Amino acid sequence: MSTLFVRTLREDPADAEVPSHRLLVRAGYIRRAAPGIYTWLPLGLRVLRRIESIIREEMDAIGAQEVTFPALLPREPYETTGRWSEYGDGIFRLKDRKDGDYLLGPTHEEMFTLLVKDLYGSYKDLPLSIYQIQNKYRDEARPRAGLLRGREFVMKDSYSFDVTDAGLDESYRRHREAYVRIFDRLGFDYVIVKATSGAMGGSASEEFLAKADVGEDTYVRCTNCDYAANVEAVEVRPPAPRSYDDAPAAHAEQTPETPTIATLVDHLNEKFPRDDRPWTAGDTLKNVLVVLAHPDGTREPLAIGLPGDREVDIKRLEGQMEPIGIEPMDDEELRKHPALVKGYIGPAALGSESESGIRYLVDPRVVEGTRWVTGANVAGSHVIDLVVGRDFTPDGTIEAAEVRDGDPCPRCEDGTFESARGIEMGHVFQLGRKYADALGLQVLDENGKLVTVTMGSYGVGVTRAVAAIAEGTLDEIGLCWPRQVAPYDVHLVATGKDASVFDAAEKLAQDLTAAGLDVLYDDRPKVSPGVKFKDAELIGVPTIVTVGRGLADGQVEVKDRRSGERADVPVEGAVERLVALVRE
Repeated sequence: MSTLFVRTLREDPADAEVPSHRLLVRAGYIRRAAPGIYTWLPLGLRVLRRIESIIREEMDAIGAQEVTFPALLPREPYETTGRWSEYGDGIFRLKDRKDGDYLLGPTHEEMFTLLVKDLYGSYKDLPLSIYQIQNKYRDEARPRAGLLRGREFVMKDSYSFDVTDAGLDESYRRHREAYVRIFDRLGFDYVIVKATSGAMGGSASEEFLAKADVGEDTYVRCTNCDYAANVEAVEVRPPAPRSYDDAPAAHAEQTPETPTIATLVDHLNEKFPRDDRPWTAGDTLKNVLVVLAHPDGTREPLAIGLPGDREVDIKRLEGQMEPIGIEPMDDEELRKHPALVKGYIGPAALGSESESGIRYLVDPRVVEGTRWVTGANVAGSHVIDLVVGRDFTPDGTIEAAEVRDGDPCPRCEDGTFESARGIEMGHVFQLGRKYADALGLQVLDENGKLVTVTMGSYGVGVTRAVAAIAEGTLDEIGLCWPRQVAPYDVHLVATGKDASVFDAAEKLAQDLTAAGLDVLYDDRPKVSPGVKFKDAELIGVPTIVTVGRGLADGQVEVKDRRSGERADVPVEGAVERLVALVRE
């Protein structure tokens, strides 16, 4: 410790938003270089390397081979696949002295595809899985939470290449099982959920989420079956279509001073009471207008119809539309559509065949035969008993409404949703032939015919894993690493002023090192025991050994950082005891 490049802090950093960020900085693992960009110090780098080692072992075990691509990439492959523009402001673009366009790699699908195309041309070369562990760069608009959302980060990305869809299924299964082993070894609680594939395309998409209250991802699990999904990927179970043969005719009514769903429901119950039950917000059809900002610069209005007791979940909507950006429709944009009456917009004015020409997508609950109260497209007026399929037909459906606890499971009859938050740690999905088609990756099959290769994509957030593990294991006094990723096996503390204590601690450190353990020895001579103990608890090595007053009785103290349990151990035999403890 007297020569280790570390400085522990007693005060929290001003920009720390989550506990892992606060403690990783205070304990001397990382330092902020710029928003979303961090310098790794020796302690942090040791944890990072241990995580990388676990990932490499499991990837190598399934026959994947490691490569490394440059971080500085040419524009052309990304132009070919459309992602140079699709990424919008999300990537770092730059020019060289010859005015050539480059980017700092946010992800490497194009480069993996072109490498295989360059070297392989026969079905005999496949299946193939290759991976890299490398820095990635994304121009996050709001980098936050330390390592959890940064602009530069380390990621393991791997890709499988197969001739057939059945081969892709097998590669996907092998990667998924390797991920289970990786995350089991990393030592935090996680859940596997159904996910969307976003801008990368593909299908059979699953995420590995570390359970954490500070996570940016919300997921739901069924209370009855094994269904679990990121809210962006949740599928609503639509009700069955209904007959509307005996439904009353739609009729417009005056509904003055009803600017909100709540005021509209109150007005309906006062002026137009139902015979069977009171009106509720769920009986109304809310129509929300947004603008789709396409990567090529074009802008398209979109109307979304959903029950009035629900709000549009922007993250869900973005997940459905990615890489298209979502913007609310402001008054200036609304004025471009004179057929629409603000506050009273109804289905009659929407749809690709309507006067407005605005595409109209509805929530899956808005099925044929359902009856709604919605805007009449006349100021101060709503339509009652407007029936889907009889009075209007939307252009399609979209999963954009908020998901709630208690919503019915789409897979089983009796289950309902309960939600929690998590940190996305890994993502596995079947890319299919999107990139192979775009970049011309074909091989000759056994009949000598050219066939397009099918691909799978598999990612792990390596730097994010450091934060996620810390987040899931820390306590009120500091970090508390699982042994398999801890920077050291033993934190040895020498206390007091007696030279014999330091001599004994020095010998113990040397003997432990000779036995194959990684030892952090606090040999600082003029630092108080209290400061040393606080530093040890803050740094979070799983076993803390104290050489101090007990040495006079031939003993040292062994403390478990996680449980706080202490035991006095004879100096003679301490090495064997500690080696056995670590090897467990």
